[in-house]
Amino acid sequence: MNLERLKSILKGYGCRVLYTKPLSENDNSKNQIYFGGSFDVLNILPFSEIHEVASGEWKQERFHAKLNFFWLSDEGKAVSAPQSKLILYPAYPEVRFSGFLQGCSNPPSNLLNKRIPHRILFLSVTTDGRVLGYVADGESEIAGDFKKIKIVEYNGVFSLLSIGENLDTKSQLIEQLKRINKLGWINSKRLNSGGLVMPCLSSNCGGYTLESELGIVPNGYSEPDYLGWEIKQFGVKNFQKLNSAVITLMTPEPTGGEYIEKGLDFFVRKYGYEDKRGRPDRMNFGGIHKIGAVQSNTGLALKLNGFDTTENKIRNADGQIILENSKGGIAAQWSFASLLSHWNRKHNKACYVPSQNTVDPSKAYRYGQIVFLGEGTSFNFFLSQIASGNIYYDPGIKIENFSGSPKPKKRSQFRIKSVNLNNLYNSYSKTDISK
Repeated sequence: MNLERLKSILKGYGCRVLYTKPLSENDNSKNQIYFGGSFDVLNILPFSEIHEVASGEWKQERFHAKLNFFWLSDEGKAVSAPQSKLILYPAYPEVRFSGFLQGCSNPPSNLLNKRIPHRILFLSVTTDGRVLGYVADGESEIAGDFKKIKIVEYNGVFSLLSIGENLDTKSQLIEQLKRINKLGWINSKRLNSGGLVMPCLSSNCGGYTLESELGIVPNGYSEPDYLGWEIKQFGVKNFQKLNSAVITLMTPEPTGGEYIEKGLDFFVRKYGYEDKRGRPDRMNFGGIHKIGAVQSNTGLALKLNGFDTTENKIRNADGQIILENSKGGIAAQWSFASLLSHWNRKHNKACYVPSQNTVDPSKAYRYGQIVFLGEGTSFNFFLSQIASGNIYYDPGIKIENFSGSPKPKKRSQFRIKSVNLNNLYNSYSKTDISK
């Protein structure tokens, strides 16, 4: 195996970027492999089934995040390592890679079950969310190839190498947004799952129209939208006044409380209210819920458990965001584990694009020349903004035909004003794409 052959194999699997990490002697199956002193690796490696684990004999609360991981053989065959997972220790914080030899029919045990200096780990991600790995001895040909390369881009503990594509995705994105800006008004549209253009008549067509222009096809795999960037459109009345725009960051369903235990119908009957516009036989559950205040329409207060606001660290792996009623009962809750899986992977690189709409002579959208670009995020940033009140819960839940055959609509939204977006990223810029 040499570096060019490895890149060729990975390209055949649909990979675009090669992540590399020289391993210390302590990086082995007994001690696990160190993936950094932060949760940055969650931004590049897709994970699933994340859950909290009590301290027990480890004497440390932690999260486990399952990886769909495969070892590559020298022949290029991908062999599953089904017990592979990331272990996240929030108190430090740090992340370690574990279980990567267990249950694998052809693992590189000779290189990873003991202390060996100068090894190199190579990782890459396929378009369907598999993580492919290859490990090399320090005296191998591929290690020699790697040592000759001048690394220019890093992400946490990993150096990045291109697999036949330009790593400067920001410039590519800006060029596309510049093209779309110059188009002016664009008829409202969306792409179906087969990539065919369809008319769009719903209220959220601004995002669909932009995604159509970028060639983003809807799919069930929770990946960033375009070249590793999450694209978020938001409506404005004036392209010159963007700081007060309200942006929906994510829409995760609760994982506990009465909302889950007793169902949406019970929840809305208990905490909702009749439609304020007088639409008959309809109940709503909405309104801005911020930390430290009781929402007047619902009677619920938003609370944050398990997060140290002084040091901006997670103190309890089983922490939650909670909607609490006047008697201290939990109406709804979101576990940190569930929110982690929504946040890091989708928000590591995010682009926020303002839009305007018209219905004359037909439904259409146009997109502004000022966009916001955020790079490098952390779940702790998200929680700290919840704690400060800059991020708030603003649901759009309703039940129509309430007295007959109820028609529910679920929409749990965490939102932020655009002026506060900079608090969510290591690097943030307001960019004029016309220049």
